[in-house]
Amino acid sequence: MITRRTVVHAAVAGSTVGLLAACTGGSTDGQAVADPDSPPIALITAEPGDGATDVKVRDGIRLTVSKGKFTEVTLTNPAGKQVKGSISEDGTTWRPAEPLGYGKKYTYTAKAMGDDDKPVELTGSFTTLKPKSVVRATLNPIDDAVVGVGMPISVRFAQPVKNRKAAERALKVKTTPEVEGSWGWLHDQQVDWRPKEYWPANTEVEVTAELYGVHYGGGAYGKADITTKFRIGRNQVVKVHTPEHRMKVYRDGKLYKTYPCSNGRDDDPDLNTPNGTVIVMSKEPTSIFDNERYGYTNVKKKWCCRISNHGEYIHENEENRANIGKRNTSHGCINLFEADAKDYFDSALLGDPVEITGSKADFPTTSDVWDWLVDWESWRKLSAL
Repeated sequence: MITRRTVVHAAVAGSTVGLLAACTGGSTDGQAVADPDSPPIALITAEPGDGATDVKVRDGIRLTVSKGKFTEVTLTNPAGKQVKGSISEDGTTWRPAEPLGYGKKYTYTAKAMGDDDKPVELTGSFTTLKPKSVVRATLNPIDDAVVGVGMPISVRFAQPVKNRKAAERALKVKTTPEVEGSWGWLHDQQVDWRPKEYWPANTEVEVTAELYGVHYGGGAYGKADITTKFRIGRNQVVKVHTPEHRMKVYRDGKLYKTYPCSNGRDDDPDLNTPNGTVIVMSKEPTSIFDNERYGYTNVKKKWCCRISNHGEYIHENEENRANIGKRNTSHGCINLFEADAKDYFDSALLGDPVEITGSKADFPTTSDVWDWLVDWESWRKLSAL
């Protein structure tokens, strides 16, 4: 940012030219001698100064006055609209109260009354930075959502973020009650916040992402601030130990429901229902399944809860009725009888944890949500801060 520091001394009222107040008292050898009891002279400073360019759109401009107090400060955008701002309680500092626009010229006029009861005025202008690109970000869960105790907070960026530290510093999570958690970068376009352990039931969560004006590196800047407020619902966790052929649902740590199931084939790790903790990512009353490698396309199933982007669902499969509760014969999904699938579907929330054990293979960390596939210390190391 090209900056200059502009100052002006107390002057004749209405003047924009810095002038020293007239000296008083006698003289010695033709030189004026100042009255030692004369009040000090006010000084207004603009940082950055008049004519500055590439000024930050957030906290990029500050006006201060010494030996006096501001009486009026205006900052005007190119359309002639005044930018909201505030003078500090002691009257010596003015800052804008809202972000500025990218690549725009602003003009300011600052008026103050010096401790010598003489007015001083400063005018000037500056131009804000112009990004090479602005990057959109999205936030999940959305406002007013009620989600399961395993749901992470996800911020996704429309293009890779080089300066992850700057982006992460702009993210704030407030919870009631207080919950320990950490941000972790799944890749250069997604950062998630997950609690150390599952969320306490009924936690209220508020997320503020002040990303507008944040430099992501390479001339890319945040497009807009984003926020969300959501709530954690009841505690419900699914547990499947694949050799048992039973899907168990726990509420508040106690067994709530048990459903017979058929899981991925035991003899082929590529077809296992993999080990690991995942979450319900979507709920689909009907879904279409295709896998030409294994000879099926356009297969419709009901009451489907997706638990990964690797291809695993919890869903009904009446065509596999003979094996449900007895043998693991699916291609990785958890198969239920239709009535049980509907019953579970109706009880599930997005973000409900699904804990799977007993398989030969583990879930790969390639899904959109693999936050719970690593331990807490490993997760914390994914933070950029």
